[in-house]
Amino acid sequence: MEEDFSLAKVTQISPGAWQISLPFLGEHEIVGSYLLAGENELALIDPGPGSTLEPLLASIRAAGFDPQEVTHILPTHVHLDHAGATGSLVRQLPRAQVYVHSKGAPHLTDTTKVVASASRIYGDHMHMLWGDIESTPAERLHTLEGGDVLQVAGRRLEVHYTPGHAIHHVVFFDAHSGEMFVGDVAGVKLPGVDYVRPPTPPPDLDLEAWSDSISLIRSLRPDILYLGHFGAIKEVPQHLGILREKLFAWGDFILETMRNGKNEAEIIALVIEKTQPELQRVTRDAHALQRYEIASNYAMTVQGYMRYWRKKHPERLQAP
Repeated sequence: MEEDFSLAKVTQISPGAWQISLPFLGEHEIVGSYLLAGENELALIDPGPGSTLEPLLASIRAAGFDPQEVTHILPTHVHLDHAGATGSLVRQLPRAQVYVHSKGAPHLTDTTKVVASASRIYGDHMHMLWGDIESTPAERLHTLEGGDVLQVAGRRLEVHYTPGHAIHHVVFFDAHSGEMFVGDVAGVKLPGVDYVRPPTPPPDLDLEAWSDSISLIRSLRPDILYLGHFGAIKEVPQHLGILREKLFAWGDFILETMRNGKNEAEIIALVIEKTQPELQRVTRDAHALQRYEIASNYAMTVQGYMRYWRKKHPERLQAP
């Protein structure tokens, strides 16, 4: 029987916690959400895009719960693949309250600018990719700063501010279980492929802040990281070390191409030429290239670095 990729997959990952693989662009195990269950309350970490809202709700039922019991929605950051469904969920789930970093809150309470900006980028593909993007009523939203502690679904979740990928990024850490839900700050690594890719979209990429966030995560000594793209990382120090190394290596390479006068299209081609062989060396699965491109595409990666160098370090654009 062929697999139905319109349905989410839900897998219990620990007592009271489930990983949800959302069906994005006909693919599984690329975009993830996490469900935490306590007594008469549920929490969703990174509810995903609006385009996968119905599979998300179906997955909660498949795990044996009523979506009406969702009390907490916890986006690690407000990018559409992590938080696009938030407003629609709040409208449907009367008990749900949203907890998000203060720098991301305005993008949820008024999605007008987000929708306009994304529409310019994605054009006719906008709704297919992201679905409906509804605003969240301000009275249902609570801001975080980092250093907060949330009592959620029978857990004590520490909130740590982790900018670098986005200025509104946080991680949620259960120190008792050792589980940390890290969104995109710990990079992209898809199941079955021993390869880490730095997701570096504009406009907020900041390598120095990201490096500090990696150091913070290491200092907290989590036993396991749960990535947005995708799944569990148990070799935490090794994984974070590879991510930090690639963040700066890719940045240095793109800086050099900019110094040499290459335009954006030329830089994208050069980055593909340089980095695709790295992925091909660790997997014979030709489809892995496409899956990584869905999770973190080369164009956005290059655009993020180019903006970073121009905004943060324009002095380095001149050849030494």
